[in-house]
Amino acid sequence: MTDVDRVEAHKGRGAASNREGRFEMTQATPFDDGWGTLERDPPPPLATELFEDRAKSIITRNQSPDIPFEQSINPYRGCEHGCIYCYARQTHAFLGLSAGLDFETKLFRKADAPALLARELRKPGYRCRAITLGANTDPYQPIEREQRLTRRILETLAAFRHPVALITKSALILRDRDILAEMAADNLVMAVVSITTLDPGLARIMEPRAAAPHRRLETVRGLAEAGVPVAVNAAPMIPAVNDMELERILEASAAAGARSAAYIVVRLPHEVRDLFEEWLRLHFPQRADHVLSLIRQMRGGKDYDAQFGKRMRGEGPYAELLRRRFQTAIRRLGLDRREFSLNVSAFRPPPQAGDQLSLFDDG
Repeated sequence: MTDVDRVEAHKGRGAASNREGRFEMTQATPFDDGWGTLERDPPPPLATELFEDRAKSIITRNQSPDIPFEQSINPYRGCEHGCIYCYARQTHAFLGLSAGLDFETKLFRKADAPALLARELRKPGYRCRAITLGANTDPYQPIEREQRLTRRILETLAAFRHPVALITKSALILRDRDILAEMAADNLVMAVVSITTLDPGLARIMEPRAAAPHRRLETVRGLAEAGVPVAVNAAPMIPAVNDMELERILEASAAAGARSAAYIVVRLPHEVRDLFEEWLRLHFPQRADHVLSLIRQMRGGKDYDAQFGKRMRGEGPYAELLRRRFQTAIRRLGLDRREFSLNVSAFRPPPQAGDQLSLFDDG
């Protein structure tokens, strides 16, 4: 655990430090040598850097029994939103980078994603199943405004008449309403908007570059008005930080047009655990021990339990109380509908240059 007295909040960033990943052999800690070096030479501004990810395939397959999708695409590695609780932070360790500030500032784009996707969808043995965008990092994080990778992926999926689900906490998804509305008319798309808090002050320190809470509700409303089925994910629920807002989040979401809802309890795998505790002690020093104690109560005395069936919801009295509150609220608000079943029968690879027309084409 980093000494919290040696770290400070960085404007527009969620993590307070840049601790080395779990696979690194050495660690570096800022040290004042008595000459006032740290005070005289402040760290440079934390600019976002963008690198190329030379992926050879784009569709990730998943067999986890507690995740409701089998296929996903992540256009980006790392996420500029900076959500301190993000379970995906730990994946930056596989790149030799930190799950802390590196995860928010050193981003990787899969520039060939649309072409790779089209190639994979044309394979003779491909079986159409809904693809989820945003399972790991947000497909509509700020760099998407210029990169437009997610939009190009959507254009490819629309051309193939392939079903897709999108998960985001960004209002930028409204930019693509033209594609989404057209796909929704054929039951080829649904959207999930993550809403963690309605408190703009808490949102600024917990997820600094994500859309403000009111903008997320506007996003739910805008998608619903365009005919796109919308679910809301009240996630993650963090005890004694935002879980007291659960019912208010669900009420506001239903009023905005959400048709369904889910929730997830905060997950703290690997490096995420120390980064989260560092954030807690920096922003909520008097509450930090209580929050961590409640999390452990939901994880069998541990900081995290990765077992299927437990990792999303937790266990024990506190987790059960949260579950009952959620179930009561969604029944009262009509958010307990589970009719999202996207159309896989419409899948048709579009013709490409060089294709020959079949004499036996049935249209």
